[in-house]
Amino acid sequence: MSFSLAAPAHFELVIKKSRFIACVEPMPGREQALTRVAQLKATHPDAAHVCWALLAGGQSAAHDDGEPGGTAGRPMLEVLRHQDLQGVMASVVRYFGGTKLGAGGLLRAYTDAVAQALLSVDKMELIAKVQLSCSVPYALEGMVRHELALAQAQLMHVSHGSVVTLSLELPQTAMPALVARLNEAGMGRLAWIEPHAMDN
Repeated sequence: MSFSLAAPAHFELVIKKSRFIACVEPMPGREQALTRVAQLKATHPDAAHVCWALLAGGQSAAHDDGEPGGTAGRPMLEVLRHQDLQGVMASVVRYFGGTKLGAGGLLRAYTDAVAQALLSVDKMELIAKVQLSCSVPYALEGMVRHELALAQAQLMHVSHGSVVTLSLELPQTAMPALVARLNEAGMGRLAWIEPHAMDN
């Protein structure tokens, strides 16, 4: 089971006068993450580092932005993984306080800042959705619409030709029961078009 965040959250940590300003936020992919990093760098031009981690399927990434390798981006990514998050970016803006913290100190600072930010935010369960289309005789359109409403499926598109074609979207877990009910009620007069899995 994967989760995303309901809203962005922030946390600031100060260690030996170094400021670590963490932000965790929903983020769909790498392109948007890079845009966000550019915004952070523009907002904090005097910061020593803007480190970040993105957990978004095949677009996941981690960047240390000049900190010693493996002390920032990768540990932040592991915090997101540990929380079963998906489609989430963690960023930490660091203002150097004049005292070096060492690799262990940096690793703790970056992971703690992200972990603390995550404590203050609501998580939402990601529900995989599918799109389905079916065609039915006109006489069955009302029955199909009624079943879709009962299943809380979202009707995306309806076209009226020689038959009625309805396209819908619903949680993947609800699909087998709905398909079974409609097949039974349609008595062989309902034709399914291949379902498509949706990204969360």
